Amino acid sequence: MDEVTLNFNSESLLLLNFLLGFIMFGVALDLKVEDFRRVLLNPKASIIGLISQWVILPIITLVLIFIFEPRPSMALGMILVACCPGGNISNFISKLAGGNAALSVSLTALTTSAAIFMTPFSFAFWSSFIEGAQGLKSSISLNIWDMFSTIIYLIVIPVIFGLTFAHYKPVIAQKIRKPVNILSIVIFAAFVVIAFMKNADYFIEYIHLIFVVVLFHNGLAFLSGYWMAKLAGLEESERKAISIETGIQNSGLGLVLIFNFFDGIGGMAIIAGWWGIWHIVAGLIIAFVWSGRKVFA
Repeated sequence: MDEVTLNFNSESLLLLNFLLGFIMFGVALDLKVEDFRRVLLNPKASIIGLISQWVILPIITLVLIFIFEPRPSMALGMILVACCPGGNISNFISKLAGGNAALSVSLTALTTSAAIFMTPFSFAFWSSFIEGAQGLKSSISLNIWDMFSTIIYLIVIPVIFGLTFAHYKPVIAQKIRKPVNILSIVIFAAFVVIAFMKNADYFIEYIHLIFVVVLFHNGLAFLSGYWMAKLAGLEESERKAISIETGIQNSGLGLVLIFNFFDGIGGMAIIAGWWGIWHIVAGLIIAFVWSGRKVFA
């Protein structure tokens, strides 16, 4: 799988870049200056959420890599997903689950902003522990600063545009917020499905490995977020929000980085792509359960 390159041309990459920008624009429509201020007013929950996402999840990822011993390209894909910020659907799922929606939005705002620095440097740090990955990264000639600049135009520019639009056109922003978020999720999901169909042979050959790895990886992400918050003494709604923020990752950003900097290596792309589908399914199942009764208590 390390030598497999997915069928993905420059036009598809351009479309994927545009889709991620559109998704981040939709995320920004939900953000306000108050969301960042709320982080300062409730630092404990925010700090626990950040530790869960930026420290605990990568550590869990390394443990799983040592247990499953996947191919280096798959391992790198797992690390990259773990180093991405929270996904745009996390706020929606938090509301469905009865989580603290304000905390969820605040964490999305914070991790999305921090991703400019955290994603490239976290990936460089955590991936250094993966045996056999150094040669693979060297063959790709990954430049962390190039990744940094790419994240700026993939995240910063669309988010600034969205925040500005929401500030000056609040009525219109309110009307289009929900349709834009739903449309972005549907289009991204369709894009991933089509990409899988174009590479069906690879997907069928490795799905048994990918499914199990992502199932455990994503499941432990949700669990670790919840238990981190519980051990910190946070209330139930905050536990749910942090769990969902940790389990829902911006795999779209991961895919864009994979095709921009890793030549679309099959192991990385299939991990990120399948995560992007599975975390929605898992998140909705968890929201359905949590909306009716408490679990993990």
